[in-house]
Amino acid sequence: MTAFHFELVSPEKLLFSGEVDSVVAPGSDGQFTVLANHAPVMTTLKPGVVTIASAAGAEKHFLRGGFADVSAKGFTILAEQAVALKDVDVAKLEQDIKDAREDVSDAKTDEGRRASSEKLAELVELRAAV
Repeated sequence: MTAFHFELVSPEKLLFSGEVDSVVAPGSDGQFTVLANHAPVMTTLKPGVVTIASAAGAEKHFLRGGFADVSAKGFTILAEQAVALKDVDVAKLEQDIKDAREDVSDAKTDEGRRASSEKLAELVELRAAV
């Protein structure tokens, strides 16, 4: 399989940079897979798991949205926020989900309820991925 260059970048740091065989990303219109020589595309990403396959094995990261850019130079994801699944503290995540459920129940406005519900949905999706 032909490899291509991929980078996963969050505002905090460069999470991955290297040659890969494929990347599966959570596009706003659904999951999509990028292989070598993929047609150029730029799209937004929804919260979900990015799966990176390379000669060294597979690695997964959860991201909370961002942008994906596939070009002749390779594939870059600019994530709003991202974390390697292997680094997730499950006990802390469970507590965060509990707190988020309480925030939804305690919300006084529609806007507050919507924001709390979105945060809860992302945490639940992260928990399912771990």
